[in-house]
Amino acid sequence: MNRRQILFIGCLLTSLLNFAQNDIFNIARSGSVADVQTLMKIDSDTINAVNDKGFTALTLACYHENEAVALYLLNHVNNVNGVSKYGTPLMAAVFKEQVVLTKALLEKGANPNIADVNKTTPLHYAVLLKNKTLIELLLDANVDRTLRDSRDKTALDYALMDDNKAIIELLKK
Repeated sequence: MNRRQILFIGCLLTSLLNFAQNDIFNIARSGSVADVQTLMKIDSDTINAVNDKGFTALTLACYHENEAVALYLLNHVNNVNGVSKYGTPLMAAVFKEQVVLTKALLEKGANPNIADVNKTTPLHYAVLLKNKTLIELLLDANVDRTLRDSRDKTALDYALMDDNKAIIELLKK
């Protein structure tokens, strides 16, 4: 090989690696598992990248309800919690009322007590959304019911404000 060929191949590989780092976030939003696997052949660690807003691909897949990609990433990422100021993958799954993703994340060890920048936890969101299934999943995962958000409210406080007897009963068990 001559220098030009080596230089060309080097530039091509660099471009592909940059593409992989930047494009994993778009794929997380609306791509397929095959797309993720293609990027992982170029750079297996691309799925652990964090974008400029602090999001991981797993968090974005959960927020964009890309269940197949989220489930794939969940089984391959280094950190299922992927903390950003906008929350975690678990928070995203709860916020989007994705029961399958919430359950899978909890089974993989996602921490249900990590709060976002407003100190809001997945349990707060589940209560505000009045989603008993998600509340039950979080309670089964030993979520801390005493955590307070930036308004100094617990999840139970929100249930009491809404006078949602079924949810109040769940939270008081």
